[in-house]
Amino acid sequence: VHCFAGTKETAFIYAVTSAGLVHSVTRSCSAGNMTECSCDTSLRHGGSASEGWHWGGCSDDIHYGMSFSRKFLDVPLKNLTGKSGSGLAAMNRHNNEAGRQAVAKLMSVDCRCHGVSGSCAVKTCWKTMSSFEKIGRFLKDKYENSIQISDRLKKKLRRKEKSQRKIPIGKEDLLYVNKSPNYCVEDQKLGIPGTQGRECNRTSEGPDGCNLLCCGRGYNTHVVRHVERCECKFVWCCYVRCRRCETMTDVHTCK
Repeated sequence: VHCFAGTKETAFIYAVTSAGLVHSVTRSCSAGNMTECSCDTSLRHGGSASEGWHWGGCSDDIHYGMSFSRKFLDVPLKNLTGKSGSGLAAMNRHNNEAGRQAVAKLMSVDCRCHGVSGSCAVKTCWKTMSSFEKIGRFLKDKYENSIQISDRLKKKLRRKEKSQRKIPIGKEDLLYVNKSPNYCVEDQKLGIPGTQGRECNRTSEGPDGCNLLCCGRGYNTHVVRHVERCECKFVWCCYVRCRRCETMTDVHTCK
């Protein structure tokens, strides 16, 4: 998908790239691989003594990661000129920030117990980012509920639906201008390969399933013969003796 297509897929690409940059830079900071940053020092003291826990360990400090992502990804977009460029750039900057906000929102607190015989008399706690898989799922949900905005792009981004314009656009929402093209059919101009000939899973209901991937066109089934060495044994001395095994499997490809 061209990065200036302004579709919901483009929005997801911008958000997940921005989130990935925050995540990887912050992890490097916590691991001590960068001289510019480290753990979150603001949490070194404090906690809740009455509840039996205190801050310790290495808390992920996403502030540097967020700042780095803004400089690296947003500054080039600010340099774009022209009416359509500046509007699309504002939208893409919003989607970049939505990715960063996802990392911040999904921060959690991990704790380790201390005490005699495994008791939890005192806990040491630290802030940690969620796995990138969890962040990706969160952004996928935002992608599926992304908001179409007016194609008369100005500095202020507005919803396309006039009846919904009073509903504010959230920092975590993904925005798009143009409806997505048909990814089922090949389009060389847009760089879309289509799904004809794609291998699919006949029993899956997910995105790899033949029903969805083949776009209702159906699928062809052909048998593939696999020949491989099997039941290998070491014979003294000194060689390996194997059997030759054949397996036949059904392969499904989209029509």
